[in-house]
Amino acid sequence: MISAMQGVLGLASGALVGFSLGLVGGGGSILAVPLMVYVVGVPNPHVAIGTSAIAVAANAAVNLSNHARGGTVLWPCALTFAAAGIVGALAGSILGKMMDGQKLLALFALLMLVIAALMLKTRARVGLPGVQMSWTNTPAIVGLGLATGTLSGFFGIGGGFLIVPALMLATGMPIMNAISSSLVAVTAFGLTTAASYAWSGLISWGLAGLFIAGGIAGGLIGTRLAQLLAARRGALNLVFAAVIIAVALYMLARSTYFS
Repeated sequence: MISAMQGVLGLASGALVGFSLGLVGGGGSILAVPLMVYVVGVPNPHVAIGTSAIAVAANAAVNLSNHARGGTVLWPCALTFAAAGIVGALAGSILGKMMDGQKLLALFALLMLVIAALMLKTRARVGLPGVQMSWTNTPAIVGLGLATGTLSGFFGIGGGFLIVPALMLATGMPIMNAISSSLVAVTAFGLTTAASYAWSGLISWGLAGLFIAGGIAGGLIGTRLAQLLAARRGALNLVFAAVIIAVALYMLARSTYFS
């Protein structure tokens, strides 16, 4: 049963998650899982992961529609990447449920630090406009999609912070196109992971609904801000790399010293 305070915290946390997805196409579950565990107070890490997966998938779908109206989604690349990743996400989610929840959170935090370092390293990269699917980049799109999907399912994350750099690496597309296109895969990976956790009864549907409601409002603000910051080279990467590092260090401290 969700208390009134948990309901308020769930709405506020969902708004933050939606804002992140709208702004950089990622960070949904990277923020949602620790928010559910440490702020809302979900005692079971696996329930937090499963609930965040369905909430992030729904919020990503809403934000995808916002970006699609701006014409920045590169659909052929995005759909191919997502299709390959679904296979990996299903396998990864099965493996993830076999691990101890606290250890999973600690590994999750370490992965976040690696991602933050990659974001800082590539923050000034401009990218090539007008990228299209070709025989040259298709193997990279499929291979990185499969690998990213596996990690996404294993850690129970939508994978946006993995998908954005992977799409840029595979195709050379600009970050704004990668952010928009990543939401196709975030939605697909999240639904795949959520289905696996739902099958095991590891989703709090009431809390998921609150996260989704808050996320819709936050997503509208985040998408608008992303459009304003798109011309500022490295701005999106720099700000959210700092956020990822802060959250990762907090999760490591909690899982190491307070579990």
